Amino acid sequence: MHVFFSVGEPSGDQHAAHLITELKRQRPDLRASGFGGPLMDRAGCGLLFPLTTMAVMGPFQTMPLIWKFFKLVKQAEDYFQRHRPDVVVLIDFPGFNWWIASKAKAAGIPVIYYMPPQMWAWAPWRISRVRKYVDLILSGLTFETDWYAERGVPVLYVGHPFFDEVADHPLDEAFQREWKSDSAPTVALLPGSRKQEVTRSWPLILEAARRLHARHPQVTFLVANYKESQRQFCVEQYERLQEELPISFFVGKTSEIIELADCAIMVSGSVSLEMLARRTPAVVVYRTSWPMYFLSKLLLTIKWFSLPNLIAGRKIMPEYLSVGSPAPVLEAVVEDVDRWLSDPRKLEAARDELDQLRKKIYTTGATRRVAEVLLQRLEAPPANAADRAAA
Repeated sequence: MHVFFSVGEPSGDQHAAHLITELKRQRPDLRASGFGGPLMDRAGCGLLFPLTTMAVMGPFQTMPLIWKFFKLVKQAEDYFQRHRPDVVVLIDFPGFNWWIASKAKAAGIPVIYYMPPQMWAWAPWRISRVRKYVDLILSGLTFETDWYAERGVPVLYVGHPFFDEVADHPLDEAFQREWKSDSAPTVALLPGSRKQEVTRSWPLILEAARRLHARHPQVTFLVANYKESQRQFCVEQYERLQEELPISFFVGKTSEIIELADCAIMVSGSVSLEMLARRTPAVVVYRTSWPMYFLSKLLLTIKWFSLPNLIAGRKIMPEYLSVGSPAPVLEAVVEDVDRWLSDPRKLEAARDELDQLRKKIYTTGATRRVAEVLLQRLEAPPANAADRAAA
């Protein structure tokens, strides 16, 4: 039994690694291969290429990499012909994964999209591409499941793997003891997992921390970085301030920092679901360039949001898109966090609102359910060519 994965995002690397571990637990003989990241590699996936190193957003960042993406698509096409995996599993990263899906379908290999692209937010007119290339959507959100079903796409609701990962992630107790403060508030700073997110958004987040420190000198800031190179960038930017702040930088401690924090400033992303799971109020920011902003508005009609807000149908996490001068968004972010730090009742009210939503949607077992769906499909070989096409 051979499963090919195509994963281009750090969060997808995490989801796929857990899925591979669960698949191998149920079927030790299972073979996993494909494109992905270091966590998948550690879980036993034979990586053809570390695709998560190329995680970018927008045409201006993608264009320099087009030739490399083209070569990877060709590599996948050749691999499908030579090795014939039983199924191709895609996770997010739609710009690239549509090409992988098309090559898999051309080779007669079933395609399953786990954690599909958020087309309902940015490109609903591309639904025909899903119908053409994808045999089954495995969705982590109930409203997303309904959206695909209403458009005639085979879809199953499996729950969101972030909740599994929160439940299963053993927090570093020594780190928790060292950095927990009962006498002063802690604010988490999460500048994102992609290089461009960090370089664009960190200066705004850092300035917000500087202004908050002026109002609340007792506050401690903990920075959760995804990579060491990003941590170094954040440290260098901080050192240029030539101003001492109670701030510390870490790699690989995101869950611990979210758990410790009274509140947070974070770049928009799926980690907002971990904020929800851990009941940590956050202000969500995303900083982009004018060209990307106008292109998004004109061509993609992209909407900027946090998933908890979308699920709730209202703004339970303040969120801001920053383009051009950062001053308006910067002031709004500082005011929101200042409100929580100045009034414990408002902070607790924000926690309660997150907790109410959490109780409605928090469910574990997504990874197990996805593994069971995959194995059921793979262990029931179609009886004839017509069944094979339907699978």
